[in-house]
Amino acid sequence: MKNLYILSLIILLFTFTSCEEVIDLDLDQSEPRLVIDASMLWYIGTPGNNQQIKLSETIGFYEEGIEPVTEAKVIIETGSGEEFIFTHQENGIYQNSNFIPEFDENYTLEISYNDEIYTATSSFVPVAGIDYIEQNDEGGFTREDLEVEVFFTDPAGEDNFYLFSFSNITTSKFSLEIYEDEFTDGNQVSSSYSNEDLAAENEIHITMEGISEPFYNYLFILRSQGGNNGGGPFQSQPATVKGNIVNQTNPENYPFGYFRLSEVDSTTYIVL
Repeated sequence: MKNLYILSLIILLFTFTSCEEVIDLDLDQSEPRLVIDASMLWYIGTPGNNQQIKLSETIGFYEEGIEPVTEAKVIIETGSGEEFIFTHQENGIYQNSNFIPEFDENYTLEISYNDEIYTATSSFVPVAGIDYIEQNDEGGFTREDLEVEVFFTDPAGEDNFYLFSFSNITTSKFSLEIYEDEFTDGNQVSSSYSNEDLAAENEIHITMEGISEPFYNYLFILRSQGGNNGGGPFQSQPATVKGNIVNQTNPENYPFGYFRLSEVDSTTYIVL
């Protein structure tokens, strides 16, 4: 039995009308918090040297867009003391082109911003990899929809956790799924993507990531609170969901986001 959880992308639309009076609600007027998107992704078949971290701040309910953070100091340090400095490029994106990914290495993220220090430690998680893809023309909940199924072989004798993404390039629809192997250890299992709009000639970009158990639990909490905000599960959350990054200077001023390192397998499938 598979233990799949679908992270749905939800948009909440609130409309208030009145013919007599307009009331402005005082929503989300708290102090801005740092939002850290620090996902180090090592794609199979690449050296993994080009990595980026995105920093922004939370904004008020009535404001539009994002507030990029452009003046932070961002460093990732290995357990042996080697440092990788991420330099700001544009719009809050910090890059490093000399990163060295290793599975048996611990990495510590340190961000200095507004006289406060934020840190987190993690290690690279390998991925089992995609075996093959099948299409089911009688899939979905109704058994009447097209379904794309991704098969992989879970390594035996260890706890494994995975994150799948399905991006329909043709329709711009996107889906995330998380998976854990409690009941399928060592077996060949699958993750599937289906919706009523899936059609022949749709181009689906698929990624499979190895993730840690703490990050799996983090995504599970996000799912239970309504998924993500349309900008990815590593940006601002719909409720107070804390990641693994700690403000060492002022713990009460905690950030949003997560620091993680994942090996990734990816492929593209054209629906028949």
